[in-house]
Amino acid sequence: MEREGLKGHLDMLVLAAVAATPSHGYAIVEALKRRSDGALDLSEGTVYPVLHRLERAGMIASEWEDGTTRPRRVYRLTQSGSEALTHKAKSWAEFAAGVGKVLGTRGAAGAAGATA
Repeated sequence: MEREGLKGHLDMLVLAAVAATPSHGYAIVEALKRRSDGALDLSEGTVYPVLHRLERAGMIASEWEDGTTRPRRVYRLTQSGSEALTHKAKSWAEFAAGVGKVLGTRGAAGAAGATA
């Protein structure tokens, strides 16, 4: 996926990854990659600023946890983050449906064959 296409959607994607299970930053990067079948192969340098921004906004919280090799910061979703994720996911679904209508497709499979 092109980086420009991610603008404005990274918060939602990171919130969704953290909602699935509290995780440290690298595990969140890996979860996004795995859950997107490799389409979201993001660097830690892309994801960590999002985590810090979401934490400052109160949407996620973190605490240090002793890992097997070294302590690491584990992020979890807050109530505010859960509400934000619900809102962002609904907005995304409405946006994607509208784009699909403009392109004359009903989903990602049809979008590949659509022409402008």
